[in-house]
Amino acid sequence: MKKQLIRCCAGALVCLLLLFPGCTGHKSLEPTPKVEKNEPPPPPPPPPVLTAFSATSSAIRKAAVFDSQSSAAGVGVPGVRYKTGEDPEFAKKQGWPVNGPQPLPGSILPQKRIVAYYGNPYSKKMGALGEFPKDEMLRRLKGEVAAWQAADPATPVQPALHLIAVVAQAEPGRDGKYRMIMPDTVVNQVYGWAKEAGALLFIDIQTGHDDIRSVLPRFEWILKNPDVHLGIDPEFNLIKSGKKPGTKVGTYDAADINYVSAYLKELVKKYNLPPKILTVHRFTRGGVTNSRKIMLHPEVQIVMHMDGWGAPWLKRDSYKDYIVAEPVQYAGFKLFYHNDTKKGDPLLKPQEVLKLNPQPLYIQYQ
Repeated sequence: MKKQLIRCCAGALVCLLLLFPGCTGHKSLEPTPKVEKNEPPPPPPPPPVLTAFSATSSAIRKAAVFDSQSSAAGVGVPGVRYKTGEDPEFAKKQGWPVNGPQPLPGSILPQKRIVAYYGNPYSKKMGALGEFPKDEMLRRLKGEVAAWQAADPATPVQPALHLIAVVAQAEPGRDGKYRMIMPDTVVNQVYGWAKEAGALLFIDIQTGHDDIRSVLPRFEWILKNPDVHLGIDPEFNLIKSGKKPGTKVGTYDAADINYVSAYLKELVKKYNLPPKILTVHRFTRGGVTNSRKIMLHPEVQIVMHMDGWGAPWLKRDSYKDYIVAEPVQYAGFKLFYHNDTKKGDPLLKPQEVLKLNPQPLYIQYQ
């Protein structure tokens, strides 16, 4: 079968243009206004004005050439045929399960499976987190959690909200960094939603032309909480190429990921926290370079997260080539309500995703 071009993440490719003065600088806590006893509270500030666009075509966000035919079934056990990405013998040859650090007390993986809703509350196009009103969104997430629990009763399911807290931009902005940092009030709002649902919060960072080493420390104030974790998106790390977000797929090297992991490790030690989870989006070969050099720490659990969209066969191919073939520690898999099904293909069900080998322990819905 002739390979198709990998489809782009609908929400992750929709960049926000946020007309909100001063929100791109370093974190500043906003003082709470004092309210006299008999005076009504001041009205909330108007929401930011967002401009959403789909700048990256599927031709730009294409996959690298696959090594195997998507229609071919692997044979790992005599008489048993596997779809691409499911063959246990192939996974074993690649190094799964990974011989990493033993989980510390308080670790979430591999004891639990995380099911997350991804997006931004100010955009209906970036993912399920912002597509629906809060109560409906949490109700839908609860339904997905129940479906995954039914599909694998032996593995407890942990809900999560995955907030795009730093969003790549089409324009450079005043600081020339091609990224917009969400105000702390937005982060706290979604954190409150997560607490209401008994969910984890993931802070997701799209750096644009900024350096992860400059952006990440800004979020220590929220990452110091034991139920807050991190995601980084190589697609929108474009310092090396100098290209505008949405015109070229970016990349992270093992050195960048090792910096992030070491930073989280020090936070765990500094605040006496349970281990942090770090998710790394990936859907192309160049999205992560030198993956074999990624260092593992007991304090940080790394999930390589298959972030491509399209037909089931294409998603399986991407999972095999960019997750199974380059093991790091744990595996993730994204499901797109709209983009996976836009050409009439069905959304993969939990029972189907669970046939992948290794089984993904982080599931994200966009």
